[in-house]
Amino acid sequence: MLKEIDSFAKEFLEFSKNKPIRIISHHDTDGITSAAILAKTFSRLDKKFSIRIIKGLQESIIKEELARQPKEVILFSDLASSNLDHFKNLDHPVFILDHHEIDKNKVNDKTKIINPHLTSNPEDNTATGAGLCYLFAKAISPENQDLSSLAIIGLIGDRHETNLSKINQQIVATAQDLKVKKGIAIYPATRPLRRALEWSTQPYIPGVTGNGPGAMELLRETGIPNNKTLLELNENEMSKLITAVMIRRAQDNKPEDILGNLYILKFFNTKEDVREISTLINACARLGHTDVAISYCLESEKAKSQALDIYTKYKQELVSGLRVAEKMDKIKGKGFVILNAKDQIKDAIVGTICSMLSSSPTYKQGTILIGMAYNEDKIKVSARIVGHEGRNLKEVLEKTVTTFKGENPQTVAEVGGHHFAAGCLVEKDKENSFIEALKKELELEILKV
Repeated sequence: MLKEIDSFAKEFLEFSKNKPIRIISHHDTDGITSAAILAKTFSRLDKKFSIRIIKGLQESIIKEELARQPKEVILFSDLASSNLDHFKNLDHPVFILDHHEIDKNKVNDKTKIINPHLTSNPEDNTATGAGLCYLFAKAISPENQDLSSLAIIGLIGDRHETNLSKINQQIVATAQDLKVKKGIAIYPATRPLRRALEWSTQPYIPGVTGNGPGAMELLRETGIPNNKTLLELNENEMSKLITAVMIRRAQDNKPEDILGNLYILKFFNTKEDVREISTLINACARLGHTDVAISYCLESEKAKSQALDIYTKYKQELVSGLRVAEKMDKIKGKGFVILNAKDQIKDAIVGTICSMLSSSPTYKQGTILIGMAYNEDKIKVSARIVGHEGRNLKEVLEKTVTTFKGENPQTVAEVGGHHFAAGCLVEKDKENSFIEALKKELELEILKV
């Protein structure tokens, strides 16, 4: 894939000579870090560019952006692999750096794309959007190797650290000021444990997550000082902490879900837990502060102060949303749960809430969790799966939308995502019709199995 990226970089530089660049990226951590890597790369080349961060690539956005051609060169990062139909009759090519699932038959000569799924060995080349943007930046100039830290943040943000592909291993190896330590996967590893335990959402700890007194009780049981950080624990203390957490997650009985590597990175000249950096960036973007998120990635001190305030608010929103999700009535079937939060949970965090619940011991492995929340005149739909095995969520939603479109030809619903996390937007006034189509597809899949 590195040869393909080299060729892609040369072609892009040639095509973008004397033209401004339009970067369009996704609003999660991977998309934000992708945009930040590209911004830094083009700044160093003294190129003119602009950035647009979006929740999803809808047809209206595509038409709006394509109208900028040929005056601007369009570069998509961390999205667009699902939208190739819109690029087949263009007069000028678009450039795409993305890792999401793709229909190879839809790639055409006006689509200049790097995607691991298009390579002969996708498993070895599995990478995040930020990873691909970093390799693109490094192909342009070796001095961009210092942007590896942003690639690592994107990698953790998209949860690729649990099973590193060969290409991801190469990226990790080039990262400067990165320390990797085995331990319990609670973050941040650099903050007092009493806080880290209380705000632990992945893994979710019954009686502790969102519960300050519960966190203090766990530490009293283990005899660990509550001001100690995870990085400061000795071997005996780490063992006691792991045991205490596993007891509270006894229903789950999967130690691999709470054990892992701690990634510590020098950021703003301070040692930080990469998972916390990732979550902070995600918080800023999902609460509508994408400018702060990108500036934070570029290590602006002003943005750091703003981002920390937003992050505090975000954590409060998550804990509140989690409580709502746990108490609300759910639509349940064999192997699936639909949480229709309506306006009780913000659309920006409904996917994160589903991710949190997917790491709790409440649901069996393979259970599909579908979260729904209002977004003005639309509904944000987010799908997650419990564990690391199960049906392809992108396919499940695509089949649902196909059925839904058969009954609602005027719908604008489009699906994005990949195997273990997918989503779409649906018109609010078609809520019941979509839920019925979704239930039908989920139950049909069970019958097929």
